[in-house]
Amino acid sequence: MNDVALSLQGVGLSYRKLLSPSRSAFNALHDVSFDVLRGETLGIIGKNGAGKSTLMKVIAGIVQPDTGRVVAHVDRVQLLSLQVGFMQELTGRENVILSSLLLGMRRKDVEQKMEQIIAFAELADFIDKPLRVYSSGMRARLGFAISCQADPDLLIIDEAFGVGDMDFRKKSRAVIEQRMKTMRSFVLVSHSESMLMEYCERCVWLDGGTVRAIGKTSDVIRSYAAG
Repeated sequence: MNDVALSLQGVGLSYRKLLSPSRSAFNALHDVSFDVLRGETLGIIGKNGAGKSTLMKVIAGIVQPDTGRVVAHVDRVQLLSLQVGFMQELTGRENVILSSLLLGMRRKDVEQKMEQIIAFAELADFIDKPLRVYSSGMRARLGFAISCQADPDLLIIDEAFGVGDMDFRKKSRAVIEQRMKTMRSFVLVSHSESMLMEYCERCVWLDGGTVRAIGKTSDVIRSYAAG
C-alpha cells in the first residue's frame, strides 16, 4: 500500500428527506470504491447532483460514511474550501487567523505568514476593514490565499482555478501547478473536460452517487460525453 495515499472502500451515505411524508432516504453515495495514489492528480467528473460535493466531504473527513470506510495512508487531507469560517463583521486580518485555525494551522505560523497572505490576496488596503465591505472577488482571493498556506499531503480542489479576475486566476493556477509537481496527491473535481485532460492521468465518473467508470482520463471522458 506504499503507493496509495487514500482508499475508499464500499463507501455509502444517505440523507433522510425530512420533508417527505415517507421520510425516505436519499442515497447520495452508494458502494463507491477507488484509490488515490501518491503523487497523482485524480480527476472527478459528473453532472450536478451526482454526489461530487458529498464525496469531497467524505474524502476530507468532514462527513462520515454510513457504510464502507475511508482509509488514509497520509497524515493530512484537506478540502480547498474557500472562505472557511469567514465572519462578516470581522476584519480581513481577523478572518485570516480564524479561517487558518479552522484549517488546522497554528496561530504562530499564521501570524508569520500574514503579510505573505495579504500580498498574495492583493488586499493591503482592505485587510483591516470588515469583511462585509469586501466584494465577492475580494473574499474569494482572501480565501484562496489562506488555503494555499496549508500544506496537506492530499488536497481536494473544487473548481479553484476560477477564483478572482484573469490575472489572479493565472496566479492561483501557477500555485496549484507548482504543488502538483511534488509527491503530494490531489483530487481535482471539475466540469471542465479540458482541465481534467490536462492535469489528470486517471479520472472517476460519478453518476447518481455511484462510480460509472474509472480509468484513463481520455477514456472516462469519452464515456461521460456519450452519456
